[in-house]
Amino acid sequence: MIRAKWAEKKFFSIGLDTDRERIPDTFKQLGARLGLIGFNRAIIDATKTHVCAYKLNSAFYEAHGDQGWAALRETIVYINEQAPDVPVIYDGKRADIGNTNEGYIQSAFSNLRADAITIQPYAGRVAVQPFLDKKDKGIIVWCRSSNDGAGEFQDLLVGGPSRGPGVNEPLYLRVARNVAEDWNENGNCALVVGATYPEEMKRVREVAGDIPLLIPGIGAQGGDIARTVAAGRDSRGTGFIIAVARSIIFASSGKDFAEAARRESEKIHGAIVEAL
Repeated sequence: MIRAKWAEKKFFSIGLDTDRERIPDTFKQLGARLGLIGFNRAIIDATKTHVCAYKLNSAFYEAHGDQGWAALRETIVYINEQAPDVPVIYDGKRADIGNTNEGYIQSAFSNLRADAITIQPYAGRVAVQPFLDKKDKGIIVWCRSSNDGAGEFQDLLVGGPSRGPGVNEPLYLRVARNVAEDWNENGNCALVVGATYPEEMKRVREVAGDIPLLIPGIGAQGGDIARTVAAGRDSRGTGFIIAVARSIIFASSGKDFAEAARRESEKIHGAIVEAL
C-alpha cells in the first residue's frame, strides 16, 4: 500500500491527533465520540487524495475513555471505507513482554483494524517477536525521536560483539542496525526518526539501508522538508513517510478548517515533490 502511494509521489501522512480542546465548537458540543469522529471525517474527506497514510496517536482518544476508543475505531473504519487504498498507522508506541504483546496485537489489528503500529524496542527482539511475526502488518520501531532531550538516552554510546571490540555507536544507531540486520526478516519493519535531527537521520539511513522511515517533526515542531527529504530518502528516491499533524488539522479554527487543511496538504505535498 505504501509503495503504491510512493509511486503516486505521495510521501506524507496526516496525524489525526485530534485535541478536543482545539476542534471547532460545533463539534465540541456533540460530545467526545461524535465530536472527534465528525471533525476527523471532515479532515479525511478534504485530504484523502494527497496523503500516503493516516496516523492516529492513541493518546488523543484514550483521554476520553470509552467514547474516545469508540471514536478511534470509527475513524479507522471511515478511512477504510472512504480511502481503502490509504493505510492507517496506529501510533500506540506499544511493546511489553510475553503474551502481553498478543493483547496489543489483538487490539491494534483485529479490533481497531489498523495496517501498522508503532512499537518501542527497549524490551528486545524476543519480546517483540509477536509483532514482527505479523507479516501483513507494518511494524514501525521507535529509533530517534523528534522531541527535545531525545539524546538523553538515545545518544548514549554502546558497544558489543556486533560492532567489534572497542567500537561504540549511539544507542539509536544500534536500534536501527539491529532492526535492519536482524528484526526485518519479513520485510515489514520501519523506523521512526525525527525530522528535527537531520544529521542523525542521515546516519540511520546509512546503517539501515532501504528500510522505510516514518518521520515526525515537520510543521509545528520545526523540521525542514527539503533537509528531511535529502536525509531520509532511500536508494530509490523513496522510502519515507513524513508525518504532519497539527499544522494541517488545525490550520484554521474557523468554519473553513477542512478547506484550510486541504490547502495545507497541497502545500506540503508540493514542497516534498519539489525536494525529491
